[in-house]
Amino acid sequence: QVQLQESGPGLVKPSQTLSLTCTVSGGSITTNYYYWSWIRQPPGKGLEWMGVIGYSGSTYYSPSLKSRTSISRDTSKNQFTLQLSSVTPEDTAVYYCARGPNYSDYELWGQGTQVTVSS
Repeated sequence: QVQLQESGPGLVKPSQTLSLTCTVSGGSITTNYYYWSWIRQPPGKGLEWMGVIGYSGSTYYSPSLKSRTSISRDTSKNQFTLQLSSVTPEDTAVYYCARGPNYSDYELWGQGTQVTVSS
């Protein structure tokens, strides 16, 4: 079955760029017609969708994060990557990658990875 696994540093300093990778196993990230999203949950708050890369490689971002967010993929490794620039402590959250049939429905999730922004 398809599984998703997030990886990346657990601690990032303010003003730096946060970089996380989602490794997908059991299925290809280019398979029609799936969308691969990054979602986060700050402590004590709800889930926030950050952006998505589609099966064709097209990307879409949350308007509130668009200026700082980039999502890319490496099809040879079956991975997609999140970069969030100029981080602040408000970017501290559990970050999830997920798969869905569109931008807002998610049928598979990674286990999540905690990222703390602190000096």
